[in-house]
Amino acid sequence: MRTVLAVLIVALIVLTGCQTTEPDVYTPNYVYYKGYSVRLVRGRAIAPKQAPKRIQRAIAAANKIVGRPYRRGGGHGRHHDSAYDCSGSVAFVLREAGMLKKGAHPTSGDFLRWGRPGYGRWLTVYAKHGHVFLIIAGARFDTTGSGRGVGPRWYTTSRRCTGFKVRHIPGF
Repeated sequence: MRTVLAVLIVALIVLTGCQTTEPDVYTPNYVYYKGYSVRLVRGRAIAPKQAPKRIQRAIAAANKIVGRPYRRGGGHGRHHDSAYDCSGSVAFVLREAGMLKKGAHPTSGDFLRWGRPGYGRWLTVYAKHGHVFLIIAGARFDTTGSGRGVGPRWYTTSRRCTGFKVRHIPGF
């Protein structure tokens, strides 16, 4: 009887353990704060007045490539490209803002070690092996708005970010 009870308890633990999963995590919802959040107008971001110069440069750089198509490997062979993938677009923005060395062409996995862990005040990198995107002054700059590569775009919608690591540069 004890053996049967022990087997049932072990089976119950194993079966319920298989049903637990990591809860879904989402990026924060966009909320406009005058002077501190970007405003999106016709797909382009307007930098907030209070943003540091490097953040204003990051926003301007992102605007330069908004609307370009998605291409795997895009933005890795050269800084100015006709299409960008996720890490190519993030690297372009960070190089233009002076937050990444010129000539650096990191992959999404490389961003797991960029900067320091945690959320930035103005700019946060969300990275995992296979994808990377930015939150800049409250808006998301991402290549996958609908779950497939569409190219670099600004979004005010939240997205699932379970498994992503967040990184920032101190002061930003």
